[in-house]
Amino acid sequence: MAFMRLIHLAERLEVLEEAAGSRVLPAAHVFKRTKASVFEAVVYNPVICLILQGRKEMTVGHRRISLSEGEALLVSHDLPVASKITQASPETPYLALIFSLDLGILRSLYEQVGTALPSPDHATSVLSAAPDPAWVAPMVRYLELMDAPLDAQVLGPMILREIHFRLLQSPSGGMLRNLLSVDSHASRIAKSIQKIRASFRQPLVVGVLAEVAGMSPSSFHQHFKSVTGTTPLQYQKDLRMIEARTLLERGVSSVSQAGFDVGYESPTHFSRDYARKFGCSPKHHLARTA
Repeated sequence: MAFMRLIHLAERLEVLEEAAGSRVLPAAHVFKRTKASVFEAVVYNPVICLILQGRKEMTVGHRRISLSEGEALLVSHDLPVASKITQASPETPYLALIFSLDLGILRSLYEQVGTALPSPDHATSVLSAAPDPAWVAPMVRYLELMDAPLDAQVLGPMILREIHFRLLQSPSGGMLRNLLSVDSHASRIAKSIQKIRASFRQPLVVGVLAEVAGMSPSSFHQHFKSVTGTTPLQYQKDLRMIEARTLLERGVSSVSQAGFDVGYESPTHFSRDYARKFGCSPKHHLARTA
């Protein structure tokens, strides 16, 4: 019943967002597509994504995840991913409800009640699971605020806090509890991820990243791959490729310029990595703007 209510509310929110040209409710967004897509590379920030209609596939490092109607995706760290919609049509579009997670709210809650929560599970950064009614119910109440701006302003923050609290308590919330545990591997790796994202154009120095994480280089490699599904070097390459594709599609002057802008010194090396990532030459995406 709550799930069907979510579909109705998401469709209503999508109409309002389209009319306003922006988000109507902070933290919530509806993603809708009427046809299948090719793989697209993006960076996911901490988020929970509930598939309301259709299907999608995604890869995180070497891991492939398939999501269908009624399943949820929880992401705890900033992650480069490749995803594509595999089932969508004008009659039954792909529809997903996306909630951005606020790490400030999560940390505040964990400081308040962390000792009463179940012990953190094994560190991972992405999880697919069945939606938990405990956090679906406040999501419904949050979306019901879309037509009441004053209520959204006053009650919205409290309901968002409840959603985060229910997520922390849920079986799939172990990954969030792990992230928030001060000395956990997930927490340490999150610090190194912030470092890579802030300086992805610069040469990668594993020793510095390991120091940021408070680990030896070998331990850092092991735990980075355990949490993110990829190596630090591949993580940086993925960030560079995603940014390069954005530059090419926005009309950067040349393929070489895009490569230089994301940190490559060799256009040949850049083109090779780009083709490996996207299955085509960077010129293919530059041509779209011509």
